[in-house]
Amino acid sequence: MKKQSFTSDVLGESYTLAEHESGLKIYIMEKPQYESAYALFGTKYGSIDTRFRTPDGQVIEVPNGIAHFLEHKLFESEEGDAFTRYAETGGYANAFTSFDRTCYLFSCSDRFSDNLDILLDFVQSPYFTAETVQKEQGIIGQEIRMYDDSGPWRVLFNLLQAMYVNHPVRIDIAGTVESIAQIDDKLLYQCYQTFYNPANMFLCIAGKVDTDDVLKQISAGLKPVKSVTVERCDEDEPVTVLESYTEQALEVGLPLFCFGYKEQCAMPERTLKEKICTEMLLEILAGDASPLYASLLKDGLINDAFDTEYFTGRGYAATLFEGESKDPRAVAYRIKKEVARLKSDGIDPKLFAVVQRSMYGAAIKRFDNVEQIAMGLTECAMFGEGLFDEMKILRSVTPNDVFNRLKYWDDANSVLSVITPKKEGAACTK
Repeated sequence: MKKQSFTSDVLGESYTLAEHESGLKIYIMEKPQYESAYALFGTKYGSIDTRFRTPDGQVIEVPNGIAHFLEHKLFESEEGDAFTRYAETGGYANAFTSFDRTCYLFSCSDRFSDNLDILLDFVQSPYFTAETVQKEQGIIGQEIRMYDDSGPWRVLFNLLQAMYVNHPVRIDIAGTVESIAQIDDKLLYQCYQTFYNPANMFLCIAGKVDTDDVLKQISAGLKPVKSVTVERCDEDEPVTVLESYTEQALEVGLPLFCFGYKEQCAMPERTLKEKICTEMLLEILAGDASPLYASLLKDGLINDAFDTEYFTGRGYAATLFEGESKDPRAVAYRIKKEVARLKSDGIDPKLFAVVQRSMYGAAIKRFDNVEQIAMGLTECAMFGEGLFDEMKILRSVTPNDVFNRLKYWDDANSVLSVITPKKEGAACTK
């Protein structure tokens, strides 16, 4: 097994990257002074992976929501489910599916080796039958209907459906009741065998562990499989948006909004420096220390629910502003006006320095939390970055680097999504 060690002189911290002969990448950061440990077993497979090519050249298109469905099913086995096994060891277990990945995780303060054995075992032991798949369709169908009534969830996905024309990021991660009805055990096995191959996977561990012991355990626990190269079939996506405005009525107290700028198709993904510069720009434009945030708060147009995000992945990128407001259109107008001002006046050096120090401090603080370290290692596995690269970039980035990200923000490619309070007795509308 090939190993590399990376050290930060600033933090006095180190982590190991090992690559197993199967292609599995393993990231481990020891934190011997801590009493807990966190482990995450992930695959580069998410809701946007709806079309792929098999080794014989056949293009397969699978139902929306199948990655999330597979995540649910993988916890089951003929002997029971993984949660029951974790209950016996005292480990906390969970999993999640996002647009570009599926991850299985646990945290514990004791019996790490036993918990890791469970993780390695169930993630590598798929068990699907026609009967269990049919039962799960009903469970996930209820989950989908619940999210259909969730204002914060719908305001985002309504925006994505208005913003993207072809890219599957516009589809709900869980799919629809109709799409999951098309899933069967054979499709689940096909997706598993394609995407749950060690060459497409990663293990990230942080906490009170011994690297050499962990690597020996992982090596012994990996099942021999033939390496598979995943070939995805991505959709062409125009820079233009489908609609500039979308509105839906739901049971909410105040109107919710999500406003965003669509960037040109991000293929390949944005670099770490581009991501950091965009996040800095969002803080300068609308962060807690910005003039825009202060004026919106003063005028009662936002509250402390207001937030920003750089939403980016394979083939998509958008800057988002979201929150609650009595007048979402006014908020969107003020954001556009401030963007225009920054394009004209440039970046305030003093505010840039404040944001730079704040983000640098936050980056250092994340190394005090084993979960955040493991999540940071996950980003390294997904995009080939180093865990300490963020701090290096934050130290070297300039106001001009941040200013250059403004060219991607074009009012013509912006979208406003609004959820309005449903009137008494009225049906939910979109």
